[in-house]
Amino acid sequence: MHDDRTLTERRLARVLDQRLRPAVHVRSLPLEVSVHHVFGEPAPVSEGIAGPYKPVSTGEYWGPAWSTSWFRIRGTVPTDWAGERVEAVLDLGFGATQPGFSAEGLVYRADGTPVKALNPRNTWLLIAERAEGGEDFEFHIEAAANPLIFDSDTAGDPFVPTRAGDVAPWLRAEGHTGPVGEPLYRLTRMDLAVFDETVWELVQDLDVLSGLMHQLPEDSTRRSQIRYAVSTALDAIDLQDIGGTAGQARTLLAPALSAPAHAGAHRISAIGHAHIDTAWLWPVRETVRKAARTVSNVTALMDDHPDFRFVMSQAQQLAWLKEQRPEVYARVLQKVATGQFLPTGSLWVEPDTNLSGGESLVRQFVHGKRFYLEEFGVETRDMWLPDTFGYNAALPQLMKLAGIDWFLTQKISWNTTNAFPHHTFWWEGIDGSRVFSHFPPVDSYNGDLSGADIGHTERNFRDKGAANRSLVPFGYGDGGGGPTREMLARAGRLANLEGSAKVEMEGPADFFTKAHEEYPDAPVWVGELYLELHRGTLTSQLATKQGNRRSEHLLREAELWSATAALRTGEAYPYAALDRIWKTVLLHQFHDILPGSSIAWVHRETENAHKEVARELNTLIDTAQRALAGPADADGGGVVFNAAPHSRDGVPALAAAPRTTPLRTAPVRPGHNGSLVLDNGLVRITVDTRGLITSAYDLAAGREALAPGAVGNLLQLHQDFPNQWDAWDVDAFYRNTVQDLTQADQVTAHDEGIEVVWSVNRSRIRQLLTLREGARRLDIDTTLDWREREKILKAAFPFDLRAGNSTSEIPFGHVQRPTHSNTSWDAARFEICAHRFLHLAEPGWGAALVNDSTYGHDVTHDVRPDGGTTTTARLSLLRAPLFPDPETDQGEHRLRYGLVIGADIGDAVREGYRFNLAERTVAGTAVVAPLAEVDNSGVVIEAVKLADDCSGDVIVRLYESLGGRATTILRAGFPLTTATMTDLLERPLADGPDLPVTADGVPLVLRPFQIVTVRLTPRA
Repeated sequence: MHDDRTLTERRLARVLDQRLRPAVHVRSLPLEVSVHHVFGEPAPVSEGIAGPYKPVSTGEYWGPAWSTSWFRIRGTVPTDWAGERVEAVLDLGFGATQPGFSAEGLVYRADGTPVKALNPRNTWLLIAERAEGGEDFEFHIEAAANPLIFDSDTAGDPFVPTRAGDVAPWLRAEGHTGPVGEPLYRLTRMDLAVFDETVWELVQDLDVLSGLMHQLPEDSTRRSQIRYAVSTALDAIDLQDIGGTAGQARTLLAPALSAPAHAGAHRISAIGHAHIDTAWLWPVRETVRKAARTVSNVTALMDDHPDFRFVMSQAQQLAWLKEQRPEVYARVLQKVATGQFLPTGSLWVEPDTNLSGGESLVRQFVHGKRFYLEEFGVETRDMWLPDTFGYNAALPQLMKLAGIDWFLTQKISWNTTNAFPHHTFWWEGIDGSRVFSHFPPVDSYNGDLSGADIGHTERNFRDKGAANRSLVPFGYGDGGGGPTREMLARAGRLANLEGSAKVEMEGPADFFTKAHEEYPDAPVWVGELYLELHRGTLTSQLATKQGNRRSEHLLREAELWSATAALRTGEAYPYAALDRIWKTVLLHQFHDILPGSSIAWVHRETENAHKEVARELNTLIDTAQRALAGPADADGGGVVFNAAPHSRDGVPALAAAPRTTPLRTAPVRPGHNGSLVLDNGLVRITVDTRGLITSAYDLAAGREALAPGAVGNLLQLHQDFPNQWDAWDVDAFYRNTVQDLTQADQVTAHDEGIEVVWSVNRSRIRQLLTLREGARRLDIDTTLDWREREKILKAAFPFDLRAGNSTSEIPFGHVQRPTHSNTSWDAARFEICAHRFLHLAEPGWGAALVNDSTYGHDVTHDVRPDGGTTTTARLSLLRAPLFPDPETDQGEHRLRYGLVIGADIGDAVREGYRFNLAERTVAGTAVVAPLAEVDNSGVVIEAVKLADDCSGDVIVRLYESLGGRATTILRAGFPLTTATMTDLLERPLADGPDLPVTADGVPLVLRPFQIVTVRLTPRA
């Protein structure tokens, strides 16, 4: 019996693949094909269609990497095909890879109207629904020769280093018009064919029954029934007359396909989707074309399938279509109007949420939601973020403040240590905000509605009993492609089929509304959603991360000083420039750009974009500050501008004033045994002849910061060769081998501090250790010529502390994580994210590490023989993975970090901002009062700007930073009419409190980590 069962299933697989699927287009004839090649950047569609073309035959090669070839196909429908559905079968040489990772094409009519895309799972083009015979036709195919950088469908290692992702070898030099590199693809099939609908429908019948049969228990009655029906149908098929016998086979299968599902069957909301990485193994320019191809595909499917719903979740990609492919965008507008195309997600791009700053995440929501409102009149209510590498604990509050009710992701299913315990749950953030959340149990954002998908979804759903509903995003993704007609055929057959979950095509709002009604008391998950994978993304591609961090702080300065100048001097506020620059920065926070996991081409473009952003923003800042500073005096003194949210060196927060005393650094003096000492009366730093910090002494507390016998700022080099996902992963076993840098090349006294130079292998590191007068922070300015491969560089600080938790800054607050590994959940957090600071403390005393561009950290603790505890914090400074960019981080870098001695959490917050917001001195004599100020140092003003509606109102965004209740008075530096609490889009909160305006200002009461946006209307 077992052999009979196996033989039936093997027989079905062979007949499907070798006979039935080829018989769908069995009657065919070759097309007339010609081509012209475009090397370098893609040509506009009109130029591509215009030619010049030359004849080409199947079997010929085309496409050096990153080039474009335009194919023209012509033909005439044979007269004896009258009444038939006629299609072209167009295989550009795709091979077996998943759509979106190699060659792709977009078909146009001769007038430039897009029709549909071509990819390895979508090679057909409709010529005539019901041919009359004798019709002439002509189409053009824009074929992209994108190299296959990563192929997960092949056996072996898909992570082989390649230079195919570097722009330099492929794009033509100035004046060069020929190809660069060898052609990659070979035309395989370019035919006109009759589409046999009955055979196609039979293929779909058998595909669904086969998939279901393999998911059912071997000894189940339903599986036996399906096997019998399949065997009977196969017997009815004459392999020499498939078209003539397919109908009878379908009749025999009909009873098996019409048996209804059990009343209590699991319910699946199938939502069309095509996750399109805004950049990854292709440059941004190619993503525009991927979006055009995918949208053309899905809108064409909607014409034939009115029930089909498709979501697109990144406003940036739709904005590109509007700007660069208006003919494709017109189709979007049509299908949004019919309710089939569903703008969703609420974000400008799908960003990395570990690394993006708080105000950046605010603007992701603002620009994403505003685009959907202005273009489509749609108020999105969900955050659709399936593929980001972890989710910070401030997001629930940000979602609620953006008017978002639902959150969807999938990536946590990639955890390598612990399975997340729920698929439907409430996610609670650091301030207590909760959002209804769902993780699709299909464990993919690229579902295909196969039997494997549906079966896994039902078995895997972790909230059985209490709930019975889940979501499956279906459609080819990452590189785009989207749903196919075969997937829609599966959805139709699985709507109500015995043995299967019930599948219904609908949108996210339909699913979430039903799921919430069914499961309102879902369990609660508190705190961050830490991905137990891809921890290396906290460190890879330092220049990209530095550019983003600096852009975020420059934007803060540009908005602050431009708003101040507008109210104080009448200087025009640069609305358009700031809007455009914000969108550039947000684009490059996409979750394969900012994490450092894209090809070299992407990161080189990102670095150039960040440089241009810095240039523009510095110009805006300079213009505003010069307008504010007033005339210079004869002595040449200057006005110091402080953009930090705390006062420093006699200058109030968010204000400017002439400096009365110069800043000085502590001089270097000799210590014992050749050591060098920095001492400013608050802290004393000792550096020995090896270049290591042997003492970091808190003079006020009478306490040594470093553990006995340990050294601080110890640079450590580890081998970094993860099991897979090079740029993404750091595996725990990297700690098994370490090379400590314990002997500097030179240690010298410098005018500004102590200079230490290190050599390791072929790399060279220079550090300048500086201690300012009146400061408790030691600054370590590091310049590296990095030549390592597959290594990670860390800087270690072993503290004489028994700290059970470390405290890391995240957007709009901080989180605590255990320093021990009591549980598997604790152990999995062996690399953690911190923004501007990492703080460690025991009651009464603590220390902090601050940085200007480092995100990866690790913290461990050990008990010493003397009974004390050493808690070691390390910053991850640089990596050197080889895939997908074999030159990752090679070359010169400069980064800064600092040690704050005797710091509480408030000190850590303050020093983190100061470290990233340098004072600026401008010639002048004016005192510039702040536009907004608060009287509680624990309340941080994050943004001061003019309202986006050009009304002249001032927007102030602030938050409680210490994790406790806070009261404060918000004072405006101008006559004030009203104050209104708003959402992130600067609209009055429906349930917001009335904000009285008193003589002192606007009183506010904040809960722990609460974010408040206040709209201040100046008096006319």
